[in-house]
Amino acid sequence: MFEGTLRLVVVWLVAALFAVPVSFALAQNANEVDKLKLPGISSYATPKSERSLALGSGGAITLSAQLTDKGADITRGIVWRVFRPEPASDGKLPMVASAHGGTAVFQLDPGSYLVHASYGRAGATKRITVGKDAKRESLVLDAGGLKLDAVTSGGAHIPPKKLRFSIYEGQAEANGDRALIAPDVEPNSVVRLNAGTYHVVSTYGAVNAVIRSDIRVEAGKLTEATVE
Repeated sequence: MFEGTLRLVVVWLVAALFAVPVSFALAQNANEVDKLKLPGISSYATPKSERSLALGSGGAITLSAQLTDKGADITRGIVWRVFRPEPASDGKLPMVASAHGGTAVFQLDPGSYLVHASYGRAGATKRITVGKDAKRESLVLDAGGLKLDAVTSGGAHIPPKKLRFSIYEGQAEANGDRALIAPDVEPNSVVRLNAGTYHVVSTYGAVNAVIRSDIRVEAGKLTEATVE
């Protein structure tokens, strides 16, 4: 293992510029639903129907998400999931509706629900109450982006095929292990994360040279980190 140096560039992040291609965003979220840790939601059951919109007798609920408080609405790449807050007989929260994209509209039966919005590896959960009248709810994700690259000690560029990153929780557990958030990240790809400090492990070449770094992600900003 090598103790490398780290160059950081932090830029303001505009939601439109932060968005990765829609096909990638949806595949990333749809294929890894069971692996996601949803804040406040430990276990849930997927709906039997493939409908993306639950039809109920209550007023329409319009849901929007922002990277930061008072930030612009995110227009694409959001995965919305709506749950009933009471576990079913199997102990899981029933998921009653889901949608992909930006701002979403749901027509639900009156009552209380838990809404989760995921944006890449970032996410937030909010309890909402549905009545007879239409209303709007917004979720602040408190999220930013992380873009990683690495160079040799002499400043030479490392071929992308020989370089991979793994992103872990910044706080280690009692046994010293860290929860893995994003494995096998390619250089110069943007990973959406909740604001906070993350432990990044870069692996280079066939000899598996490893460099570890702690990097902080700020809400509403893109952090570009180059490891040497």
